[in-house]
Amino acid sequence: MFYWFMKYVVIGPIVKAIFRPWIVGRSNVPASGAAILASNHLSVSDSIFLPLMIDRPMSFLAKSDYFTGKGLKGWATRMFMKATGQIPIDRTGGKASEDSLNTGLQVLGRGDLLGIYPEGTRSPDGKLYRGRTGLARMALEARVPVVPVVMVDTGEIMPIGRSIPRIGRVGMVIGEPLDFSRFHGMESDRFVLRSVTDEIMVALQRLGEQQYADVYASTVKDRAAPAQTAAKTGSKAA
Repeated sequence: MFYWFMKYVVIGPIVKAIFRPWIVGRSNVPASGAAILASNHLSVSDSIFLPLMIDRPMSFLAKSDYFTGKGLKGWATRMFMKATGQIPIDRTGGKASEDSLNTGLQVLGRGDLLGIYPEGTRSPDGKLYRGRTGLARMALEARVPVVPVVMVDTGEIMPIGRSIPRIGRVGMVIGEPLDFSRFHGMESDRFVLRSVTDEIMVALQRLGEQQYADVYASTVKDRAAPAQTAAKTGSKAA
């Protein structure tokens, strides 16, 4: 009830009036039953616009940091995340990854829609990066279709490092569901998981025509971190 109220009465009308989001391929989202919506990831706002523009409730697996902030800003962020269907997860790896998988399977087990970013993190430069195989494992274990989604211009209104969005128009393109039933029962085969993941990333690249880089986005961020730190230090020293 809280989700419905916030989406259709409070947040939804305000966000739609300000940003005028557009959508292509809405009918490709299954009208019923569980499915995974696999999206490129340009901005934290991706998790806001997509749920608001489809006709069914959906949940995103979001990093737990968004739910643990202090003060008024932390409270507002937490309420906003809950209102848009976010589910907190620990993304530190190891057991946390297994817990995230189980959380996603619970959502799909209820017959609901689950949103996942196969790149694992936001793109640092607008390119589409190599997908993580956790998405494939979840899709095969739950035996659900994967719907490719491309977010458009969300990185322009709210790029990494910006906490307040610029005013601008954003959109999303939803492709036809991908059926991986031919691989059911093979979710423990790492070669199958990589093949399924790569097929999803190819579908995303064709749908959005983003430049593709066959490396993990997190690797690119890690490589850039020392240079960014040095630049900030030099700027302060100057």
